[in-house]
Amino acid sequence: MDFLLTAEQDLLRDSITRFALEHGDFAKWRRALPAGPHNQAAWSQMAELGWLAIAVPEAAGGLGGSAVETMLVMEGLGRALSREPYVGTAVIAPALIDDPAILAAIIAGETRIALAVAETGNRFNLAAAETTATGGTLTGTKSFVHDGATADWFIVSAQTGPALTLHLVPRDAPGLTITPIRGPDHRHHARLTLANTPTRPLQGGLDALESAVDRAIAAHLAEAVGSMEALRDMTLAYLKTREQFGATIGSFQALQHRMVDIALACEEARSMLYFATLRLDAPAPDRRIAVSAAKTRIGQTARFVAHQSVQLHGGIGTSDELPVSHHLKRLMIIETLYGNSDHHRARFAAATDAA
Repeated sequence: MDFLLTAEQDLLRDSITRFALEHGDFAKWRRALPAGPHNQAAWSQMAELGWLAIAVPEAAGGLGGSAVETMLVMEGLGRALSREPYVGTAVIAPALIDDPAILAAIIAGETRIALAVAETGNRFNLAAAETTATGGTLTGTKSFVHDGATADWFIVSAQTGPALTLHLVPRDAPGLTITPIRGPDHRHHARLTLANTPTRPLQGGLDALESAVDRAIAAHLAEAVGSMEALRDMTLAYLKTREQFGATIGSFQALQHRMVDIALACEEARSMLYFATLRLDAPAPDRRIAVSAAKTRIGQTARFVAHQSVQLHGGIGTSDELPVSHHLKRLMIIETLYGNSDHHRARFAAATDAA
């Protein structure tokens, strides 16, 4: 695929690379885990650099950027194992919220927003919400809200009669119970229970939600590619320094072949990422085909790269003291976000029939 960045996008990528080097020091990353879910200094710097404004329309004071800019940011965050709630706040929220005050707070780094759609019985089906909206209130349970433990606002999907509707709920809303969930990726997710919780209805329904979630999926796939390439680089460096039988293990032909397989998997994942990112503005069936194909294949390649990297590091690869195991855990979470491989294979088939 012929994919060239503009001069401005090259500058953005360079800025993200410097950010990842500054905030991606693993020793500092581990020491920061007990302090809380986010690095406030990193979040504020992202706001100062304008990254939180990329997807916000120019009319609302944002940059009105494309999915390519979002992709570049997320690759860098994936490399650095960043725990900042970028996708919910800076990708999903601008696609579904048109409130000028909230968009301004997003740009300034003063608020965090999470999408609450997952329910125990809906198995990734966005249209099958059991949460109901009646009389201006919400009742129901959202079983897993990515980065939801510290969100200031929640975008909640609910059933209003026969239609799926979207609602904005503040963290301190009456009747809202937030149960924190500490994920294996060291991020702070949540379970929401709503009991006659007052709501602010949002414009748009299922179509708007599906489009926003596809953008979120593409962003997380970019994060996965950044994580995979970080694993590739650190594994290659390890093979060049670890000695056994009087030679570096990187000189063993069998291990060289495995590194080639890792490199090829990373390149395949990047190609699929480009394919999905460039189709986000296509008609809905074409967008679904591209996103679901990429979600399925990148999930497979990410699992392969992570497992191979752990194995090539040996027993120490599973330890908490090396970033390898943490990249593996994060990639496993990304693989199931907004639908696992089985779900997206079925979605791909349905979209292919509709196209």
